[in-house]
Amino acid sequence: MKMTAWLLAVVPALMFVGAAAQSPPKGAAPAKPAGPAASRNQPAAPTKMVLEPRAMDLLKAASARLAAAKSMAFTATVGYEYPSQLGPSILYTVRYDVTMQRPDKLRVITPGDGPASEFYYDGKTMMAFAPKENLVAVADAPPTIDGALKAAFDSADIYYPFTDLIVADPAAALTDGTILAFYIGPSEMVGGVKTEMVAWANPAVFLQIWIGADDKLPRRVRAVYSADPAGLRHEMDLSNWLIDPAVPAEVFASDKAKAAQRIKFDRPANAPPPPAVNALKRAKPSKATTSAPKSP
Repeated sequence: MKMTAWLLAVVPALMFVGAAAQSPPKGAAPAKPAGPAASRNQPAAPTKMVLEPRAMDLLKAASARLAAAKSMAFTATVGYEYPSQLGPSILYTVRYDVTMQRPDKLRVITPGDGPASEFYYDGKTMMAFAPKENLVAVADAPPTIDGALKAAFDSADIYYPFTDLIVADPAAALTDGTILAFYIGPSEMVGGVKTEMVAWANPAVFLQIWIGADDKLPRRVRAVYSADPAGLRHEMDLSNWLIDPAVPAEVFASDKAKAAQRIKFDRPANAPPPPAVNALKRAKPSKATTSAPKSP
């Protein structure tokens, strides 16, 4: 991703956490100010940024589990909030069925909502296929998954919110630039497994991450962009995990895609008019390493 592409505004989130932690017991009388310094006009003391070892250890364990996998398959179900003219945000949902094999194989099937799309990378070539419109863009690609993902973004604005989980060094996304990390607590409500909840932030973003207590796999990532004045929330559920499955080579190619009508591998703004543009444009945030996403 880097995780800077995801997330929850740091200040509001920390204010919420602090308020919850300091709420008086039900029925208790409100505390009286201790003196002039406690005046309601007095600015609140800044929240102390901490790096709890337990939280950092969980993030590192998740990173190590992902990095060690020679192949993976999982489903990412992503909810994006967008503003509406009525005021409250509207939620859009996109599902990605992901299969990868290190160092140079990737398939992403996106059935909807929105236009269906398929992405194939076999170590030499990448293809972006719109099955309904029977259109495909084909281009030479670098020899690694990391390089192919960067090339897909640079050339066609193709970005996946789970990118940081499948690159060679997930730890860089989950630990670099960290200014805050704390352990929230256990949960059994996500994915039907026991998880450990961790809050994480760098100067640009705040995340809440659910990590499997036993398998150390990420199960949910909840985010709001720190630069987003609307505080729109985004959430990614990760399910159907398979670690080190045997994956046939033909999974990373498609005869149907190869036979489709060719179009240029290009950014959506420069592509042919709809429906081709809409077919190849992913619902996505902007590149994680640069900025928060723009609302449509």
